[in-house]
Amino acid sequence: MPPPVSRRRNPHPAPTHKGFLMTVLRFVFPLVMLVLAAPALSQTKPAAGKPADSMQVLREKLQADKKLLIAANMDLSEAEAKGFWPIYEAYQKDLHKLNDQIATTIVAYAKEYNANSLTDAKARQLLDQSIAIDEAEVRLKKSYVPKLAKVLPGRKVARYMQLENKVRALVRYEIAGEVPLAP
Repeated sequence: MPPPVSRRRNPHPAPTHKGFLMTVLRFVFPLVMLVLAAPALSQTKPAAGKPADSMQVLREKLQADKKLLIAANMDLSEAEAKGFWPIYEAYQKDLHKLNDQIATTIVAYAKEYNANSLTDAKARQLLDQSIAIDEAEVRLKKSYVPKLAKVLPGRKVARYMQLENKVRALVRYEIAGEVPLAP
C-alpha cells in the first residue's frame, strides 16, 4: 500500500507577486486590449478636434509601462540589459503583429455574431484562424528563447517568458470573458 499523500501546503512556496499582478492589471492589460482593439478602432474616424495619432500616443505610453514592469521584475545587470532590450523590442514588435491578427479575428467574429449570421463554415474558419495564431505564438516564443539565451542566463530567460506568459494569460482571460460563446 503506497504511503498517504500529504495534502499540506508546500512549506516553501514560490514567492507571490501581488504587486506584480496589480501592476499588470492597471497598466499592461489596457495596453494589450488597446493593441487588440486597434484594428477595430482604426476603422473609425477620429473625433473632430482630436489628432489622428492620439491613439498611437496612448499605445506608446502603455507599452512604456509594460517595459517598466518587465524591467522591475528582471533584475538585469548592465551587460544583460544591453543585450536583452533590443531582443525585447523585436519580440514586442512580433507580438504586435500577432495581436493585430487576434483583433482582426475577434472583430470578424463580433461582426458575424452581432448580425446573427455566423454559419458553421464561418465559425470553423474563425476557429482555424484562432488556432493558427496560437501556433504562431508558440513558434515565436520558441524562436526567441535561443536569442534570449545568448544574452541571459537560463533562469532569467525563464523569468522573462513567465512574465510574458502571465501578461498574455491575463489578457486571454479577460478576452474570454468578453467574447460570447458561438450561438
